Amino acid sequence: MQSSLLSIIYLIGSVTFIIGLKMLSHPASARKGNLVAAGGMTLAILGTIFLYEKEGVRLHNYGWIFGGLAIGAFVGVLAARKVKMTAMPEMVSLFNGMGGACAALISVVEYNHLLSSQQMPAGLSLIILLGLIIGIVSFAGSMIAWGKLNGSIRDYSFKGQHIFNLVILAVLLLLAAYLVVIAGNTGAVFTRALFFYTLLLLSIVYGICFVMPIGGADMPVVISLLNSFTGVAAACGGFLYDNPVMLTGGILVGSAGTILTILMCKAMNRSLKNVLIGSFGGTKAGASTGVQGVYKAISLSDTAVVLAYANKVMIVPGYGLAVAQAQHVCHELEKLLEERGVEVKYAIHPVAGRMPGHMNVLLAEADVSYDKLLEMEAANSEFPTTDAVLILGANDVVNPAAKHDPASPIYGMPILEVELAKAVVVNKRSMKPGYAGIENELFFQPKTSMLFGDAKKVLQELLTEIRNV
Repeated sequence: MQSSLLSIIYLIGSVTFIIGLKMLSHPASARKGNLVAAGGMTLAILGTIFLYEKEGVRLHNYGWIFGGLAIGAFVGVLAARKVKMTAMPEMVSLFNGMGGACAALISVVEYNHLLSSQQMPAGLSLIILLGLIIGIVSFAGSMIAWGKLNGSIRDYSFKGQHIFNLVILAVLLLLAAYLVVIAGNTGAVFTRALFFYTLLLLSIVYGICFVMPIGGADMPVVISLLNSFTGVAAACGGFLYDNPVMLTGGILVGSAGTILTILMCKAMNRSLKNVLIGSFGGTKAGASTGVQGVYKAISLSDTAVVLAYANKVMIVPGYGLAVAQAQHVCHELEKLLEERGVEVKYAIHPVAGRMPGHMNVLLAEADVSYDKLLEMEAANSEFPTTDAVLILGANDVVNPAAKHDPASPIYGMPILEVELAKAVVVNKRSMKPGYAGIENELFFQPKTSMLFGDAKKVLQELLTEIRNV
């Protein structure tokens, strides 16, 4: 009876994950979708704690279980409430790394449990080893990504690193295959244990080495890939424990992350193979393309005139907007311009910010209508008919060097072609290069004007100026 009830609970949990994921696809239903999925997860956890039993033995140590849940819930709620929008990518990397570590720990515990047993079929060994490798790589890579995003770790590469990464990956696969072959050999306990922990250490090295050279505008792709790794590692745990809700959740996260990674690779004109061996982006980060020229500054009053008398304005949000927490005042600017008869839309680059969908989340927080957000291809088709573009803290995603400068680290990455509009106003704190560390030739073009200052302060003053126009 209890087993049947637990199966029903797992089924309900799996269905809520699917419904929640579907609702997350639109800003209007995203919050409810998150609650639906969280409710299903809570139900599955409680069902496992109180109803799961194996060979007539139920779970015990409730004090430890609920103590761990309480500590984890407290830390999670506190982090979610305290973290700033600009630090969201760091928190996502950190939490994703914890998920990978948990999946790997399951493999470590279960492998040690079965080490001296003859009851370790090759299939079971394969699932455990996959969970270990993928989970550890996700953990180590996410920790490096976390350090890079908060500025404590710099891009690093050495000569022959691509080959080194490939060799490490090949050794990992060979060791895992050998362990699967000798899975049921009880006379090779020491050898299996030695190779298993060697596998663990090499997975850490690979996770570090494949993320270390990646940087600049490529980081969102890596974060998405690591997220899919954690999902796959969790799915391995679901296979291991024959737990359908864990399996469903892992498959959903893994498949969604993989699809997102492929889409972002296409958006960046990169290959998934290069991501896996850590061979794009950061190796050239920091290089200068030698762009020189004279930029033209513009005053607040002149900017107000340009925007107020335009027929169509396109806003390009970037990381600088998130840093300034200016999304709400940006929405006020949009409403004020529309009251004057100006058509206002937002151009969203798929890797704007520091993680996938960063700008969409930022603008949804300010209740900006989702219908006004244009994806890159749609925005590029509208720039030729746009009177003025207002760039708020975006840099690399509007750099024309990506289209024609093979020496640029962002060469080949599709960009927002803002230079096709009649006038471009760029709001930045200074002329300091963006996250990729390269100059932006857009800033020196004749139709571009620079409006310096903190995005929130500038927009607030711009509102006053437009009301006086």
